[in-house]
Amino acid sequence: MDIFYKYSIVLIFSFAVLVFLLLFFISAPYGKFSRKGWGPSIKSKMAWMIMEFPSPFLMALFFITSDSKTLPDIIFLVLWLAHYVHRTFVYPFSQSGKDKPYPLIVALMAIIFNCLNGFSNGFGIFHVYSYNSSWITTWQFISGILIFLTGFIINKTADRKLRCLRKDNPQEYVIPRGWLFNYISSPHYFGEIIEWAGWALLTWSLPGLAFSVFTFANLFPRAVSSHRWYKNHFTDYPPTRKAIIPYIF
Repeated sequence: MDIFYKYSIVLIFSFAVLVFLLLFFISAPYGKFSRKGWGPSIKSKMAWMIMEFPSPFLMALFFITSDSKTLPDIIFLVLWLAHYVHRTFVYPFSQSGKDKPYPLIVALMAIIFNCLNGFSNGFGIFHVYSYNSSWITTWQFISGILIFLTGFIINKTADRKLRCLRKDNPQEYVIPRGWLFNYISSPHYFGEIIEWAGWALLTWSLPGLAFSVFTFANLFPRAVSSHRWYKNHFTDYPPTRKAIIPYIF
């Protein structure tokens, strides 16, 4: 188990480098970038449920099987499940394109990653690292949880605003406006990057860092592609709006 734990972290860092480079040349083939040529597909809602499920399942499993369940451990579990239970069981049925095709090969790759990530974070945090109750008074925990919650709120708020926008315009894409959309094209990605950076800090762990690095490597190029897509499809797209970091990039 310890050997697999070590290799899983190495693989996540390796995947981060690979994904970061590939996504600048190949857009993930779903959503606005959906296209043929990626083999068989399944409905988007089923794809999201199946590929996200390992994350909450493995985290809960390793918490249940751990010998020590301290207050920090409980908080870690609650924060992780707050994100992934929603992503697994709520988000797939609330998105406007829940019945659109989703490439099976992309879903399978996501399953592999989520198994590695759920294992490394669940096993690492609850079976390798040790957090006593005093951990909640450390600067890492306090600053990390504030950053995590900030990212969580940004991510979920952006998802909700995009969902409402698509509901009002079911047949076409329109320019998102208002709130953080006035500054960046992808506040949902921005929020998730912040969220897992907070996770890395509040757990002060190698698997947490690996996940944070992968999240950035996965979402940053996607935000750049999405920003480029908006600019190419809308001549009146706000010229001062950035891709993912307000005022910077």
